[in-house]
Amino acid sequence: MQQRIAIFPGSFDPYTIGHHSIVERALPLFDKIIIAVGVNSLKKSFMTERRRVEAIRELFVDEPRIEVISYSGLTVDAAREHGAQFLLRGVRMIQDFEYEKNLAEVNRELSGLETVLLYTLPEYGHISSSIVRELLSFGRDASSMLPPGYHINE
Repeated sequence: MQQRIAIFPGSFDPYTIGHHSIVERALPLFDKIIIAVGVNSLKKSFMTERRRVEAIRELFVDEPRIEVISYSGLTVDAAREHGAQFLLRGVRMIQDFEYEKNLAEVNRELSGLETVLLYTLPEYGHISSSIVRELLSFGRDASSMLPPGYHINE
């Protein structure tokens, strides 16, 4: 039987407790989840690509069903390269749903990749990587918005 492999793409700059919740809740649904750290050379990152990948790998060191990669280009190409049949995404608010619906249709048309949406738990709905970056850039404590054991510093 073919493994059910999902790819969970994002910039994860940084990887928040909301992202972590989506992955943990999706684990029972898939045989393997590939957390795919997207690299956009035109975008200034808070954390280096290498550090984002390492920090997420550290969280899942004891979970063999999680693989963490970095990629550039189209997510459907990374999915194909790694044998994923599903695209895992989280939805925080109605605007996210509309965007994700359109993206899912394009991805399905391009590659046959099916999108699985999980709704963010209510207690994490207000958390985003951009809010965490903003707090950290002003020296504020954002540890409650990050998974326990997640380290930003290199």
